[in-house]
Formats: sequence, C-alpha cells, structure tokens
Amino acid sequence: MKHQGSCLCGAVRFEIKGPLRPPDACHCQSCRKQSGHFWASTDVASESIHIEGEDKLTWFASSDKVRRGFCSVCGSNLFWDPIHHDTIAVAMGALDQPTGVGLGMHIFVSQKGDYYTINDGLPQNQR
Repeated sequence: MKHQGSCLCGAVRFEIKGPLRPPDACHCQSCRKQSGHFWASTDVASESIHIEGEDKLTWFASSDKVRRGFCSVCGSNLFWDPIHHDTIAVAMGALDQPTGVGLGMHIFVSQKGDYYTINDGLPQNQR
C-alpha cells in the first residue's frame, strides 16, 4: 500500500509505504498558529516516507524537541517532526485522496480556539 502527497505547488512531493494510522487533530496554540486552524496529521515511521524536492523543504525548530517542515516556495505546512524519534507526522491535507482513514481523536483541546466547537463525538484529550 502506498500513499502520495505534495505541497500546494508540487515542489515537495512524498510517498508513504504502508497503511496510515487514524490521524489526530491537534488544537494546541502552536499548531493553530502554524496552520491557521487546527492541525490534522498521521504519524508514520520515518523509514516509510520518501521525500522528493527536499531542497525546497524548510525546517523551523518550533521548540528544542520538534521541528516543522514546510515548502519554501508555496509555504504549505507538511510535516511535524519530533527530533530523535523514529516517526514523523504528515499533514492530512497534503495527502492525495483517497486516504482510507478517518480522524481518530482530538488532542490539546484545552488550548483550542474559542471560535469553534468540537462536537463530532471523537475522544478529546486535554493534552
């Protein structure tokens, strides 16, 4: 099983080998500021993703534990990479459809924006 995706302009493309895990929606302030709303992503093993156009991929160290990857051409938010881990979170919106998965849970709901409600019945973790 393979899944493909890209940034908006196509300068950064990627392929994931294997099934996708149910994504989570992160409502923390950092993810909201980065994405403009909340961040939906799926975690994949770092070894299962192949990225083309890495010269157009820019990394921002949002903390001493995490870096965020985006396209330097169009600005698309693509990856959330916990440093020294063997997984990387891939933006669900960057994946080509069909993905074959549905949202699994919400995280950091204690920091969610005050302009929306979460009422889809999925688990909501405060952190």
